[in-house]
Amino acid sequence: MVVQFKVFKKPAPNGKLTIYLGRRDFVDHVSSVDPVDGVLVIDTSYLQGRKVFGQLVCSFRYGREEDEVMGLSFQKDLFLASEQIYPPKEVQPTKLQDRLMKKLGPNSYPFTFKMPENAPPSVTIQPGREDEGRPCGVEYYIKVFVGDTEEDRSHKRSTITLNIRRIQFAPSKTGRQPCTIVRKDFLMSPGELELEVTLDKQLYYHNDKIAINMIVNNHSNKTVKKIKAAVQQSVDICLFSGGQYRSTVASVETQEGCPVNPGSSLQKVVYLTPTLSSNMDRRGIALDGHLKNIHTNLASSTLLANPESRDMFGMVISYIVKVKLYLGAMGGEVTAELPFVLMHPKPDLRRMMRADSQAQVEAFRSESMAQSVDMD
Repeated sequence: MVVQFKVFKKPAPNGKLTIYLGRRDFVDHVSSVDPVDGVLVIDTSYLQGRKVFGQLVCSFRYGREEDEVMGLSFQKDLFLASEQIYPPKEVQPTKLQDRLMKKLGPNSYPFTFKMPENAPPSVTIQPGREDEGRPCGVEYYIKVFVGDTEEDRSHKRSTITLNIRRIQFAPSKTGRQPCTIVRKDFLMSPGELELEVTLDKQLYYHNDKIAINMIVNNHSNKTVKKIKAAVQQSVDICLFSGGQYRSTVASVETQEGCPVNPGSSLQKVVYLTPTLSSNMDRRGIALDGHLKNIHTNLASSTLLANPESRDMFGMVISYIVKVKLYLGAMGGEVTAELPFVLMHPKPDLRRMMRADSQAQVEAFRSESMAQSVDMD
């Protein structure tokens, strides 16, 4: 039985250049980032003395495309890496590049871009139904073009742009179980109201159910009439100060166990599951950056090597559980917040490497190689 593996391929409009990538997801390990490696096939007779350059670009759109008038632009492009692919320089190809070049022939050339550690993960802000143009967010793409110098203006017919993603996986070590206690006293009223909130764990995977344990001890003369628990997503836009937005992605409101009268207590557990499926029509929700024909989900929490040193080009995603006690029109509210982490689990790398190694060997022994063409 011949095992085949997928290679992503994209040609230039004139067919003179073609990119081949073994993957389009590159992992940010917080302390390091996977290099972006691939192979470019060139029709050298078309060049006529010109060179071929490649660039790795991070594009940050922070405003709607239809609002760009009178030269105003809501997009910033950061060129993270640039190199000359042809004429080729002396480089040591990876195993994948070496096998691709043997399969694709003598006019194939390897390229590798080093992605900076402090660049942000791929994020897409969900547009509204009426919105047009490219959605807000952070995306990455590889650009390859023909020219005499790197500063030359590229021509569409001899230019390739291929989107890729920078992603993060959940850490192997989890933090402490989140817990907080909020006490509130009232002017002109004796005693205080105590709210204790605990989560069952600190790290959740996408589609996990979050158990929120609440204990209310009412030592005041107020009455708790209603309880609301919610999961809120926070998007911190690092390009400018004050650019932080919160959206509720899951919530529940209950009067079960209420009223909690003066001198009484209540212990209660509620469950919430934040998912994209329940927020499909919500404009402004942050999603994991997605590629054509690839399913996505709510944006994962952003892990930072140094939380105090935030990159000034991108978006930082975080989540909190917010519990609110309603005490009536005259009593006000009591609120507690707990942060948690929402991410994808880290794949079993050893099993994936064994599977990939076997797939690559079998595929290159075969005369056929599965190629996936993506034109986004």
